[in-house]
Amino acid sequence: MAINFDLNDLQAFRAVVEQGSFRKAADTVRISQPALSRRIEKLEDALGVKLFERTTRRVSLTQAGRAFSPSVERLLDDLDVALLGISDVASTRSGYVTVACVPSAAYYFMPRVVAQYHQRFPRIKVKVLDSSAHDVLSAVVNGEADFGLSFMGTLEAEVEFEPLVQERYVVACRRDHALASRASVSWSELYQQDYISLDKTSGNRFLLDQALSGIVPARQSICETRHVTTMIGLVEAGLGIAAVPLMAMPGSDHPILTHVPLTDPQVMRSVGLLKRRGRTLTPAALELERLIVEMKFSQPPEPASA
Repeated sequence: MAINFDLNDLQAFRAVVEQGSFRKAADTVRISQPALSRRIEKLEDALGVKLFERTTRRVSLTQAGRAFSPSVERLLDDLDVALLGISDVASTRSGYVTVACVPSAAYYFMPRVVAQYHQRFPRIKVKVLDSSAHDVLSAVVNGEADFGLSFMGTLEAEVEFEPLVQERYVVACRRDHALASRASVSWSELYQQDYISLDKTSGNRFLLDQALSGIVPARQSICETRHVTTMIGLVEAGLGIAAVPLMAMPGSDHPILTHVPLTDPQVMRSVGLLKRRGRTLTPAALELERLIVEMKFSQPPEPASA
């Protein structure tokens, strides 16, 4: 059989399979919907079979389409892997990858990851959906993100969690604060200070409430925020101190902020990757995932006295 279709036609086919919509698929491959329809028609004419059943409400694969889809997926993935493995070609590869990420990891950790990824693949666009743990989970479930970076919490049945690192909660404070020189601080001591807390919509707040159910704060917090990154900004402004996960802290060279380990009890959270079961990551997404795994311990070091 003569090959009367090309790579663009196969990419259009995969986009429709992944998006379940001709309109969304056209946006994905950045062409008009009529142009995408023509590519699918060209592919169907070349193969002599109908690949999609279209109604006003949905698009689904025909039996022939279901049989054809795995071969297309393997072919395009193998090609992308081969091209990404050639340094001279990798720098010219275009595309995009979307990762959903909790703000505590997005603020200081992800910029380092994205910077290294951009150096290797300058034409692949990285989209970071920085949102709450609940929204990160939803983005993975709904296919809005290729994968997520979050901490262990309530999971959907169709999502798997791959732990990367266990990190502790620390006191975020200014270098000129009375606690900054301490080797450690207990939770009870933290609650005796002017401190900033998280509101009840925060995944971190839920985790802390469970871990600290036996500790009654001596004082109310002076302020509540929804995100850890906002807390750190308030700490830097001198409003008080805050309990935050270590990953949320800047490096040891920060001129204003430092951190002290929290004890009695030591509270940990498990940070890792969220992926939808049965979904194969694109080569571009796989490369970003590998980089995150490589840099998973690239966190601010504990103080030497800890």
